Amino acid sequence: MASQILLDAPLPPTILELFDQEYEFHLLSDLEDEDVRWRQIDAYLTYGHPQTDALVMDRMPKLKVISNFGVGVDHIDTKAATERGISVGNTPHLLDGATADMTFALLMAAARRIVVGDKFARSSDFTQYDPSILHGTEIHGSTIGIIGMGSIGKQVAKRAHGFDMKIVYHNRKRDLEDTKYHAKYVSLETLLGNSDFVALNCPLTDSTRGLINETALKRMKSTAILINLARGGVVDHDALLNALSNGWIAAAALDVTEPEPLPRDHALLKLDNLVIAPHLGSATINTRHAMARRTVENLKAGLALQPLISSVC
Repeated sequence: MASQILLDAPLPPTILELFDQEYEFHLLSDLEDEDVRWRQIDAYLTYGHPQTDALVMDRMPKLKVISNFGVGVDHIDTKAATERGISVGNTPHLLDGATADMTFALLMAAARRIVVGDKFARSSDFTQYDPSILHGTEIHGSTIGIIGMGSIGKQVAKRAHGFDMKIVYHNRKRDLEDTKYHAKYVSLETLLGNSDFVALNCPLTDSTRGLINETALKRMKSTAILINLARGGVVDHDALLNALSNGWIAAAALDVTEPEPLPRDHALLKLDNLVIAPHLGSATINTRHAMARRTVENLKAGLALQPLISSVC
């Protein structure tokens, strides 16, 4: 019998072509609560990051592996998976460079007012060059504070060094290789108070949820720019709205939000000093192909009861 694979969303051809005829696929949206197919599922490929808790797992008594397309697994109850003998895989390191590139893309877009400038340049109001408008923030020679000096944060630091930026960072503890990245370990309070740019590249955990709240935003410079390539839940969106509306900080750039997407009438979407992207951190052709291969490799290994190439638990 073919292995039964549950998908939370339809897969693009670039992933489907990595499978062969040994697999039969079922869409999550097609399964009612009492559908007998739940009990046939051997593996679950999470493509769109759906919440996967113990109740979901218990519907699938044959489940051997959950293979996640992406690094963050905050949507998966890994403790529950471990208790049930279910392997969980993800795609670490494959997207570090692309995500660091996106961090800088958003940093530069916010600092140099690219989005506002693009809209103006396309409008009927742009009739002559005016050197007095749309002045941005200098990037080279400024200070960047990186919250989360993991593999992505280190790639951000390498790019910041190329811009002659002073680099400070905060982790739960100092990285002993920080001098390799020209970075200095500081407290969170010092980072927030001294950085021209604050880049969030940390995972979403109990300790980082809501880390950037009203208190944190008020510690930042009024000229500072916040960039979030972590998870939406790291930032208190109500506090960010107040910060951007009342001049606590100059601007922000978000690749992620909570919820995702934001409601179409959300007040943040109306602000000119916010740049927002639809979760494009790893969205390059090469990186997404590599992630697809790793996701399928992890799934196949789990089905064979073999160690996953990239195992979370």
